[in-house]
Amino acid sequence: MPYTPAAGRTPLKNKGALVTGGSRGIGAAIAERLAADGAAVALTYARSKDAAEEVADGIRRRGGHAQTIRADSADPAAISAAVDEAAENLGRLDVLVNNAGGGVFGPVDELPQETVDTMIDVNIRGVLTAIRAALRHLPPGGRVITIGSVNADRVPFPGGSVYAMTKAAVAGLTRGLARELGPRGITVNNVQPGPTDTEANPADGPMADSMRGWMALGRFAAPDEIAALTAYLAGPESAFVTGASLTIDGGFAA
Repeated sequence: MPYTPAAGRTPLKNKGALVTGGSRGIGAAIAERLAADGAAVALTYARSKDAAEEVADGIRRRGGHAQTIRADSADPAAISAAVDEAAENLGRLDVLVNNAGGGVFGPVDELPQETVDTMIDVNIRGVLTAIRAALRHLPPGGRVITIGSVNADRVPFPGGSVYAMTKAAVAGLTRGLARELGPRGITVNNVQPGPTDTEANPADGPMADSMRGWMALGRFAAPDEIAALTAYLAGPESAFVTGASLTIDGGFAA
């Protein structure tokens, strides 16, 4: 069910936000939440234009502003151009949410090199490329938020080493950039979800029972719950939060 803000509460009014990988799952929930909080939103997609347009149409039906941009986050030129396009079409860019990502799990010595390269390209290089492009546009008070993973801190199963490496890399990048961009008044934070009920990792999937057993709450997160934390970091109340990796995992890492 779409989030409905309290009457008159639009903390992101007159702000522009870009969400990479916003056509489904956590990214779609984030785009919808930022729009509900008043932001004009652009969202990128790599393949499914129809899914992206469905998210954007839903935002528009609820009175918000949304646009879609095709850009594969594994392609530095495409993601850099998408950031510029979003800033131009929205009239400004105040919030960048690096949500696009993916993982393939398996023994480190058996994963194909192409698979490893794709994870690095999307989860690390794509994040850094989007941030570098966004810095041409972000004003003081701007927000950079990356959707990482609790696996940066805890990997309780074999086969997750490369994925965990990529998510630990963006946690380190977050800390370094917070120092670098603090003088410009730009905050940089990393949201680390645990198991979340999405198409890519459904709550009834083959590993779901094991994952529930690793969590204190014994359930998957809803994408809207991840979006709520992201919206807090995008809003004015989080102005003193930077360089943080905020874990939202139902006790997965407890």
